Amino acid sequence: MSISAIVALGGLLVLLLGLVFYERGRGGARELGLVAVLIAAATAGRIAFAAIPSAQPVTAIAIVTGVALGPRAGAAVGAGAALLSNTFLGQGPWTPWQMLLWGLAGASGGLLAPALRRSRWALMLLGAIWGLAFGAGMDIWQLASFGPALTLSAFIAVHARAVPFDIVHATTNVILLGVAGLPLIGLLERSAQRVRGRWLSPEEAKR
Repeated sequence: MSISAIVALGGLLVLLLGLVFYERGRGGARELGLVAVLIAAATAGRIAFAAIPSAQPVTAIAIVTGVALGPRAGAAVGAGAALLSNTFLGQGPWTPWQMLLWGLAGASGGLLAPALRRSRWALMLLGAIWGLAFGAGMDIWQLASFGPALTLSAFIAVHARAVPFDIVHATTNVILLGVAGLPLIGLLERSAQRVRGRWLSPEEAKR
């Protein structure tokens, strides 16, 4: 069995365990269906943007999911989209790190949800931060896995060459979140409330 296949199977196992844990939460199987749709949407977006180096809509979708549905859902969408999209774009030892970083991006959206719901600028700022942080995290993985050494000087040398690509990632996040972030959050919140079986207040319904 190839390394890519082992990584794919391991990632799938982790994802399934996470989804089982998620399914036992408040929304149950019905909310899990909504999360699965978002994973598919994030995967389709990543594949559609594949021709543009480092344009990664998964980040924005994971953040929005976290804000609307909570940290667990955001983490599930980020990690799930990384694994599923790499089935089409190529599995490898980078997959677990992508799952981790995009999962953390989604979880951060949930943890910062009160501020992000109120401000489009805060949402865009978080997208920009994760666009840069994702690239830095992958550079750390590259040095830790392939060398030459995981040192500050080596990181600076490797990361300097990747900065233009990280800027593209951050810019894509800012544009997507600035244009569609808040409307999509409102849509997902209304969908989640129906799934969870609670009537919306007039104020919530207007979002």
